[in-house]
Amino acid sequence: MSAELAWLLLAGVGAGLTGSVAGLASLVSYPSLLAAGLPPVVANVTNTVAMFGVTGGTIAGSRRELRGQGRRIAWLGLASFLGGAVGAALLLTTPAEAFEAIVPWLVGGGAILLLLRDRIRAWAAARAAARPPRQDSPADGEQRRTLARAFGWGVIVFVLGIYGGYFGAGVGIIALAVLVLERTEALAVTNAVKNVATGVANGTAAIAYVFFAPVDWPAAIALGLGAVIGGFLGPGIVRVAPECPLRWLVGLAGLGLALHLATS
Repeated sequence: MSAELAWLLLAGVGAGLTGSVAGLASLVSYPSLLAAGLPPVVANVTNTVAMFGVTGGTIAGSRRELRGQGRRIAWLGLASFLGGAVGAALLLTTPAEAFEAIVPWLVGGGAILLLLRDRIRAWAAARAAARPPRQDSPADGEQRRTLARAFGWGVIVFVLGIYGGYFGAGVGIIALAVLVLERTEALAVTNAVKNVATGVANGTAAIAYVFFAPVDWPAAIALGLGAVIGGFLGPGIVRVAPECPLRWLVGLAGLGLALHLATS
C-alpha cells in the first residue's frame, strides 16, 4: 500500500469517528484528499463516495438506538433521498463556487443552533403556552399538529439532503442541530437518526457520482474502509458520553469547521 493510501485509511478512521460522533467527517476527510494531491472537484466527489462508509459503520454500531425508530427514519430517509438526488444533479450541472461561498455560514449557523438548543426549546414552549386555545377537538387538533410537524421536518431534511448531495461539508452538524429541536430524547438516539438521514442523502449522491463524476477509486476505497471502522466505533462513544458536554464539544467543533471552511 502506498503512503498516500495508508494516510487516507487512517484519515478515514478519524473521519468515521468524527462523523458518527459529531457530524464532522469532512473536517478530516476532505482536507486529507486535498493533501493527497486530488483536485478540489475530484476530492469533493471522492469524499462523498467514501463517506458512505460512515453510514454503514454507524448503522451497525447504533442498532440499540435505532430500535423503534422505523417510521421516523422512513419518512426522514425519503425526504433525504429526494434532497440528495437534487443536490447531486445541481453539482453535476452547475458551478459550485456560489454555493460553497455560503457553506461556512450554514455550518456556523448550525453549530450556534446546537449550542442554543435549550434556550430555543424554552422559547418555543413559552410561545406554545401563550397561544389561545383551539376550537377544534383535542384529538383532531393534535392529529393535525402531528401531521404538520412531520411535514415540516420532512421539508427541512429535504433541504439538508440537497446540501448534503451538493457539497456536504458539515451537513452532519447542521442536521444534528436541527434534529435535537424535533423532540426530547437521548443525544445518542438523535445522533443515530441523524447519521441514517444524512447517510441516505450521501448515498444517493454517491450513486450518481459513481456513474457521472470523476471519482478517484483507490482513494475512495482506502478512505471508505477507514470510515466504516471509525463509524462503527463512534456510536459507543456517544452512548456513554455526558450529553451536555458532548453537545457543547460538537457545537464548538462546528464553529471551528466553519472557520476552517471560510479561510481555506
